[in-house]
Amino acid sequence: MRGFLPAALLLITAFAVRPTVPAFAQAQGPGDRSADNRFNVVGATIAETQQAIREGRTTCRAVVQSYLARISFYDQKPMDGPGGNQRLNSIVLVNPNALADADDCDHNFAATHTLPPLGGIAVLIKDNYDTMGLQTTGGSLAMKGFLPERDATMVARLRAAGAIILAKTNMAEWAFSPYLTASSIAGITRNPYDLTRVPAGSSGGTAAAVASSLGESGLGTDTGNSIRGPSSHNDLVGIRPTIGLTSRSGIIPLFANNDVGGPIARTVADAAALLTVVAKPDSADPITWHSTRRPKLGYTQFLDRHGLRGARIGVFRQYFDKPETDPEVKAVTEQALKTLQQEGAVLVDPFTIPGYDDLTKNLWCGDFEADLNAYLAKHPNAPYHDLKSIVASGLYLPYIEEEIKGAVAPPKADDRRAPCPDVYHDAPKIAFRNALMAAMAKDHLDAIVYPTWSNAPRKVGDTESPAGDNSQVLSPQTGFPAITVPMGFTHGALPAGLTILGPAFSEAKLIRYAYDFEQTTQQRRDPPLFPPLP
Repeated sequence: MRGFLPAALLLITAFAVRPTVPAFAQAQGPGDRSADNRFNVVGATIAETQQAIREGRTTCRAVVQSYLARISFYDQKPMDGPGGNQRLNSIVLVNPNALADADDCDHNFAATHTLPPLGGIAVLIKDNYDTMGLQTTGGSLAMKGFLPERDATMVARLRAAGAIILAKTNMAEWAFSPYLTASSIAGITRNPYDLTRVPAGSSGGTAAAVASSLGESGLGTDTGNSIRGPSSHNDLVGIRPTIGLTSRSGIIPLFANNDVGGPIARTVADAAALLTVVAKPDSADPITWHSTRRPKLGYTQFLDRHGLRGARIGVFRQYFDKPETDPEVKAVTEQALKTLQQEGAVLVDPFTIPGYDDLTKNLWCGDFEADLNAYLAKHPNAPYHDLKSIVASGLYLPYIEEEIKGAVAPPKADDRRAPCPDVYHDAPKIAFRNALMAAMAKDHLDAIVYPTWSNAPRKVGDTESPAGDNSQVLSPQTGFPAITVPMGFTHGALPAGLTILGPAFSEAKLIRYAYDFEQTTQQRRDPPLFPPLP
């Protein structure tokens, strides 16, 4: 995947459709943080929000008003931080029905004195999830004005659990880039910890907004990096689930057989709560058959403060014992490893996968054109009905030109475009997965750890410095789950994350390990540029 072309920066500003905020949010000034100033949404967890509602210290409406006020005040405001005069630009549009949905939440609570699992929780949705009645574009100007007639399965499950869909978030155009979040529909999203830097891609809009407390938590999608990378760059928890644990139905695809949706949140507990709601089989997505024989889990029951005791964890040094690794990322990783040991984990250090280099050659396969055309065929009201027409329209940014034109060009000799089986039926992926499982079994491992990225977030426009993305192989090419959790800061204020990866459907165990690590280290901090409104 190509990096961002600096020459395209000015084009983005001219090309992008600016995010919209409804009049009721625009009317709120910095003094209108909420109808009830006794509860502060900044950094608040799901449990804290719901407890405040139950105790009468706030209401569903007041919570939503607080987030809308923060979006209105902060998302498009030029900030005085590093670089100056830069906007966060994480939100594409807000839900005009969010306050009405919050009122319904309050009425139901008044009648029943109970909250559903996500009652009163304002959730942000990446702009490649079908969201009924809200524009869904995949970050492409070619999809401007497209209103899905129904929710993606995961969005529908959030609503059924009482969540309030607050806003759609910016993303890398068509999810092509792991390095930045820039779209022709909304422009460039920046990192809230340093607005001169990227939030990674492609779910950077969700991550930047959650980190800045413009919403409680959110959904991202991950083809090779796009939940874990943005979560790491924005000091958040992100879970790429096992392929087949969550439904892809209603998600605009990149490479459908590698795509998976999952939570991005400020805490492990919040990520576990979202995963509990969305992780179910779906008849509309055959790959979820793989989870039908497994018991439905409430993942919050695995929030074990001493969950690392006795765990055997392999350290995959191949990803960070190399010259281009940022020394400060290396240092916080080594400290994280000491913490794992102090909490009772047994480290196998180093852990290696025999034949890794040969096994991982040409593992990627996918047919964006076929997958997108299949999605568009299910949406006859979409502005375009095939990728060739979108390419011909010219409605895309220069930084994805190579990828989008390549997707409609004749395949090259070594192109594994089609047929491209899913990870459970693709021979190279099966061979690699078997090798990984054999290596883990040899060392009796429960999980593997490594830095999510080996380098700090790049400056916007930088395509030359080492990127450090460690997420493209182990999880997406095996189908295994991985969770990233904050492990510290580098260069003063730039977040770094630790990835914990385990075998298929081991999310419960990974959550247990991540929660213990999170509670021990307490490395999550709100970005100073986005404090509570006055």
